[in-house]
Amino acid sequence: MAATIDNSNGAQATKRKHLGIPEAVFVEDVDSFLKQPGYETADAALRKLDEQYQKYKYMELNLSQKKLRLKSQIPQITQTLEILRHMQKKKKETTAPMQTHFMLADNVYCKASVPPTDKVCLWLGANVMLEYDIDEAQALLEKNLSTASRNLETLEDDLDFLRDQFTTTEVNMARVYNWDVKRRSKANIL
Repeated sequence: MAATIDNSNGAQATKRKHLGIPEAVFVEDVDSFLKQPGYETADAALRKLDEQYQKYKYMELNLSQKKLRLKSQIPQITQTLEILRHMQKKKKETTAPMQTHFMLADNVYCKASVPPTDKVCLWLGANVMLEYDIDEAQALLEKNLSTASRNLETLEDDLDFLRDQFTTTEVNMARVYNWDVKRRSKANIL
């Protein structure tokens, strides 16, 4: 009884892991597959399989865009964390202002003198900036970094799962097509 519960929990975990991506079912028996409603002819089945394939392509595009966004976000968060740590270290070592350069625009930097401080401002997005204590900002950035890293891993798993669905759908399309070719050649011989 316990083994049954463990198996169902594993299946539920897999479904939750790839939530929103329908699983492509491998077509072993093309004859029985074409007896299902909506798949009466090989052409109808190929159209539906192609439609499913195009949906997978659309999902891949969206997931790839999210992956690129996360891949650019993670280094930015890491760099900001390093700057915060550097500011904390400088504050402990000396009371003199820290000399630095900050970016005004792409490839345009300005020299700045930053006095030791307990507060920093973080861009949150959508033209919103908030002031935080350095410790709060560091905790927030560390949380955001771990969330972004976890989301990236999940996206990579989902993309791998999606590639498996591509392969299964392509194989199904080939099997249905080949079945239809054999059927037509038998009809021409008779």
